[in-house]
Amino acid sequence: MNRDVIVCGAGAAGMCAAIYAARNGAHVTIIEKNSCLGKKLSMTGNGRCNLTNLDMREEYYNPSARGRMKEWLSTYGVEDVISFFKSMGVVVKSEEGYIYPVSGQAMSVVNALENEIKRLEITVNFGEQVKGVKCFDAGRVKLTTNKTEYEADAVILAMGALSGAKSTMSTGDGYYICKNIGMTVKDTHPALVGFKVAEGEIMPSAGVRAAAEVSFILGSELLAKEKGEVQLNHDGISGIPVMQASREIIQFVEEKKPVYAVLDFFPDYDETDFNALKADMLKLRDERSLEDFLQGFANSGITDMVLGRMKLGRKMKMKNISISMAECILDSYRNVKIALDTSYGYQASQVTTGGISLGDIGSDFSCKGAPGVYCVGELLDVDGRCGGYNLQFAWTSGSIAGCAASL
Repeated sequence: MNRDVIVCGAGAAGMCAAIYAARNGAHVTIIEKNSCLGKKLSMTGNGRCNLTNLDMREEYYNPSARGRMKEWLSTYGVEDVISFFKSMGVVVKSEEGYIYPVSGQAMSVVNALENEIKRLEITVNFGEQVKGVKCFDAGRVKLTTNKTEYEADAVILAMGALSGAKSTMSTGDGYYICKNIGMTVKDTHPALVGFKVAEGEIMPSAGVRAAAEVSFILGSELLAKEKGEVQLNHDGISGIPVMQASREIIQFVEEKKPVYAVLDFFPDYDETDFNALKADMLKLRDERSLEDFLQGFANSGITDMVLGRMKLGRKMKMKNISISMAECILDSYRNVKIALDTSYGYQASQVTTGGISLGDIGSDFSCKGAPGVYCVGELLDVDGRCGGYNLQFAWTSGSIAGCAASL
């Protein structure tokens, strides 16, 4: 007899779980409080949808998840994701190991999943919010929504976490539901997120993108170091390096500890090369202004920020600036220290750190102590770096739980 499986949430993990359960012969119902499938998925990767990454390793996830990720990735890894989307007609390509749909459109991924859900005759109930689950001795699970009650052989909680724009309706509903069935929820914070800078910090008046190495420090302690393209604006700092490091620093920032981002805008120069560059620049100490002297040295927005922090006039003549002062100006581009104030919050973050403790989760994503209930995706205490790692976990957890729930 086919099993009844209810999937709560129609994000990446939920749709994947529903499809695998239905492919195994289960009768599947999806309950989604939005009015469409894959709302957050349609926005990922700047609308391009970075499905996974060929460089897939457990160390790219939060430390508390790495042991479990090694096991789970060996069960359902990158090639399994590529095969899954191939089975639905989604052609993928690699861009330096980052796997995207050839279409370059996240909506093509959502549409493929939606078409497969229709093909498998999976029931989808929109506009329903799950309120709670209860397990029975007979092995059945009762589920309550704002509209009605259901009973099933298995319930998969794929309700996401707190990260995402308001339109995604990511409100962390799953946390209190899991707490009510005896599960532990670790403290949550926004991650893969940018930061607002402290009041009074001199920043570019307009948005600037530039390559840099960013070191995040607390006192004399180095919290994290990343390299890539940073984004600076009048009140904040973001970009891939900042987002990658956010998991390591977010708790300190939210506790109002003095965390600084120290930027080196010449990350590819070692000390010898940079000294040679300075020597060449110093040959230009003549009638030209400081502004003209620096016009080819760095982005003008960064130069404005550096000179503003040093309280130097742009029209100063280079001949009136000593060699030691000119060297100090050039060196400043390698040591721009910015005090952080707070993150841009859950609505601007891509993932949430913390969540359901993995100690409460079995190898098949079943909830220990709650027979017939499974947890997948961002609801769990698993978060990865930018680059397809969080979607990989969505596909991995969804597929494993979907198969287990259907048996």
